[in-house]
Amino acid sequence: MSKICVLGLGYIGLPTASILATHGHQVVGVDVNQALIRRLRNGEVHIQEPGLNTLVQAGLNSGKLKVAEQPEAADAFIIAVPTPISPDKRADLGYVESAARAILPYLQAGNTVILESTVPPGTTAGMFASLLAESGLDPWTELKVAHSPERVLPGRILEELVSNDRVTGGLTPAGAQSARDLYASFVQGEIFMSDATTAEMVKLMENTYRDVNIALANEFALIAESIGVNVWEAIATANRHPRVNVLRPGPGVGGHCIAVDPWFMVQCAPGPSQLIASARRLNDRMPEHVVEIVRTALAKVKGNKVAVLGLSYKGDVDDMRESPAVTVVRWLLASGCEVLAYDPLISPEVAADPHHGGLKVAVGTVDEAVLDADCVLLLTDHSPFKQLDPSAVGNMMRHRILVDARNGLPHAKWEEAGFTVQVLGRGVQPGPQSDTAVTNGFHKSTEAVPA
Repeated sequence: MSKICVLGLGYIGLPTASILATHGHQVVGVDVNQALIRRLRNGEVHIQEPGLNTLVQAGLNSGKLKVAEQPEAADAFIIAVPTPISPDKRADLGYVESAARAILPYLQAGNTVILESTVPPGTTAGMFASLLAESGLDPWTELKVAHSPERVLPGRILEELVSNDRVTGGLTPAGAQSARDLYASFVQGEIFMSDATTAEMVKLMENTYRDVNIALANEFALIAESIGVNVWEAIATANRHPRVNVLRPGPGVGGHCIAVDPWFMVQCAPGPSQLIASARRLNDRMPEHVVEIVRTALAKVKGNKVAVLGLSYKGDVDDMRESPAVTVVRWLLASGCEVLAYDPLISPEVAADPHHGGLKVAVGTVDEAVLDADCVLLLTDHSPFKQLDPSAVGNMMRHRILVDARNGLPHAKWEEAGFTVQVLGRGVQPGPQSDTAVTNGFHKSTEAVPA
């Protein structure tokens, strides 16, 4: 497999193509986005990921990596295109279908075809195999077909593509083995072979596990607010138990996997997947709950201007896909609030791009966002936000209100600067203390709970 064609040059496809090119393969990276191809040919990498720019440049300069708008004949094809969720919570497999059809004219007997895109169980053996059969080749006997999902974390993609364990699920044992041989050229973790449908389910199980546990943490936060308990203290104490690891509550769940993949599980088996569906709905409701907190806080002052800090789905990444912060901003605007948002990793132009957040309220500096604001709302816990000077921020605002949906800021400093601080999951005790949020039962530490 000396020549490999990688379809889709996004967060997974481009790093994968670059790693393959620097490990001895001749790689053609394909994407239908003409502007993206032009940028890559000009040496511009469109993804902010540690080490990726250097790796892409090394591949391009060596001639081992080239980018194109159309596939070419190759020994192996890797499809790594998006599988977004449709409005009715089903997998949109349109990109997978288009990519499969694009390689049909180039397929030859003996080729390896790997689907990396996350899909509902049964897709590889069903729809995908049927599409490949339109080439005139039998995907079960004349091609080596497998599903091998990515299992990496944004911010550590290059490291984890190499070091993480991998599963290759073949339509046949030969397909699983061929995919394993390809990934073995750079993967240092263990590679487990299985069938395609099991491999599809493995990926969905991993992300569903996270989603369900985040939903539990969010439900704990809602309960804590209703009974006057600081959930962050309770979680920190509960996690002292050797067999307990409660995750962090927040404004919702985002990213290209965890907010989407559980619905694929529900799609393939709606009857048994009651817990999964319930957890997904709870997490999807968290942005609305954050808006309720903000609206309640603003009801105490004359003003409705909100300065939003953070638009990406998690701290220190530039990824806005399925970001709950985007949903919160839209809900705030729909409720009549004036909103300006700042994210140090996302430019206003990117935020306004319909392919990203489609938000036209992003600004280029934190000062622009907080000027004359009535409330600061932390939605993404980027590291630079922890270094903000609360007094300087407060001096630019009309009213000093902070709503922290991530428990990501040093609240004591903000309170010393005159801010009224409300934290997601930090309840208020009834009775004489009702004007102040309870920080802890017996002490006043409100630092963020480790994940």
